[in-house]
Amino acid sequence: MNLHEFQAKAILAARGVPIPAGQVAWTADEAARIARELGGSCFAVKAQILAGARGEAGGVKLADSPDAVRQVAAGMLGSKLVTAQTAAAGRSVRRVYVEQAVACQREIYVGVLVDRNAGRIVLIGAREGGEQVEALMKREPGGLHRLALEGTAAPDAAALRGFAEALGFGGALAEEATRLLAALVAAFVELDLSLLEINPLCVSAEGRLMALDVKMAVDDNALFRQPELQVLRDEDEIDEQELEAQRHDLNFVRMDGDIGVVVNGAGLALATHDILRDSGGAPANFMDIRTTAMSQQIAKGIGLLLTDPRVKVILVNVHGGGMTSCDTVVDAIQIALRWSGRKVPIVFRAAGQNADHALWAMADRRIPHEVAGSISVAVTRAIDIAKRGG
Repeated sequence: MNLHEFQAKAILAARGVPIPAGQVAWTADEAARIARELGGSCFAVKAQILAGARGEAGGVKLADSPDAVRQVAAGMLGSKLVTAQTAAAGRSVRRVYVEQAVACQREIYVGVLVDRNAGRIVLIGAREGGEQVEALMKREPGGLHRLALEGTAAPDAAALRGFAEALGFGGALAEEATRLLAALVAAFVELDLSLLEINPLCVSAEGRLMALDVKMAVDDNALFRQPELQVLRDEDEIDEQELEAQRHDLNFVRMDGDIGVVVNGAGLALATHDILRDSGGAPANFMDIRTTAMSQQIAKGIGLLLTDPRVKVILVNVHGGGMTSCDTVVDAIQIALRWSGRKVPIVFRAAGQNADHALWAMADRRIPHEVAGSISVAVTRAIDIAKRGG
């Protein structure tokens, strides 16, 4: 679950991370009022959407007076912002964040994330930050500094101090950076985050650190432990189909292909997608049936595929195990077909717990389908059917 910039900044500020003074505005007049209350002669007006690269798309602008803030906010609010991280349709700007602009003598990048290859939490940083940081890292990969954590234990002060010095901090500023880095690592672990970035981390003209932009993502699977964060979810920013799936214990992401995919287990789902892509197919979605999902919940996810006119065939690739058996998925298919009334060709591959019973049930209930004995055969048939138009 991604958080808005203003939400992430408030969370970090409560943990001692310095941020510019600012507030959220829903109207242009409110934005002007906030600027007057903040005081000063330069303000940043930022579109609040759940996507990066806003500055390049005109979603971050400076204004030199409250009246100028009103004008900028009026142009942003209600507009569609298309960035490198949004779909072509863009995201609607429903609110802006107005804060005091800060002049920087240096911009640094710092972040905390999970290195999935190493299976560890890693603190990363670069001496240069800003909107071009990703291009810089690709161009100069040696400029990215890393500090791996031992499990979820906080690194000692000496390790953090060394990391801060590697980013070019010295003297009192190194001490300040060490405290800030410790706060970031603690927030990442305690809040069950999957990503935490400050870009840029500004060294102000007065020589103080300031987090100018923050990106924060919470691990969806840990939200039950973070009720105070769960209520921050902006449902207006989530695809309606994905939100409906989440309500029924499914991980679901809509994609741009024509092959609906029904899979249990994230690893099997990713492998199925890889094989589909490598074979020339185009999945219409990512679906991971969680182990706790019941047949009616799974049916909701399949129903989302049946209501999508782009879907020409549904590829079912399930492996019974844990709490989800293959016949539970068959029950879901039958329910979804009854709810929808739309018939789409189904390629069915099952293995593991109750696989034989699931194959029998598909035939006994007269659910139109083709049986595939392996993933590769299932993928080949699904692609063939999709090319024929269903």
